[in-house]
Amino acid sequence: MVRQLAFAVACSSNQNRSMEAHHFMSKKGLKVKSFGIGKEVKLPGASPDKPNTYSFDTTYEDIYKDLVRKDKALYTQNGILHMLERNKRIKSKPERFQDSSDRFDVVLTAEERVYDQVVEDLESRDKENSAMVHIINIDIQDNHEEATLGAFLFYELALILQETDDLDNDIDELLHEYEAKIGRPILHTVCFY
Repeated sequence: MVRQLAFAVACSSNQNRSMEAHHFMSKKGLKVKSFGIGKEVKLPGASPDKPNTYSFDTTYEDIYKDLVRKDKALYTQNGILHMLERNKRIKSKPERFQDSSDRFDVVLTAEERVYDQVVEDLESRDKENSAMVHIINIDIQDNHEEATLGAFLFYELALILQETDDLDNDIDELLHEYEAKIGRPILHTVCFY
């Protein structure tokens, strides 16, 4: 029998990489939530030195309307409005990992900086019952094409992890084999709730 693990996927702003993985993994029937880890949501602006920034309380709909108002052609051309349309169908607004009290078996991160922040956050929390959580990082570039590939990589890894009868004892070997298969480095550590 396949064990139903609870997954979290985290990137910086809960916009592109984590939301693409959330969308794909949930569509395939996995138990998954997505998060950002930053202080605020950042999206590309009209120039690289002027990103659009929003609080995590800002809904995807409000972000969408703001960008349409600023420059609909630009944000349509660069795919941001399409991404926000997808996000609105999944949940109402971005969420910060640090603000969540949910418990997960596995947290998948899309870049090493996010991985470090997730580990730091979990290590700073009061431990309630010493429940183990595996933090796993695969670096995914923050663009639409890599986000799509990253969603598939996270999904494939999630299936591998769910199929084992003893995740805590088998995970190192499973990650080593998957790392060799995909040709990308994988980081892994264990934290506790």
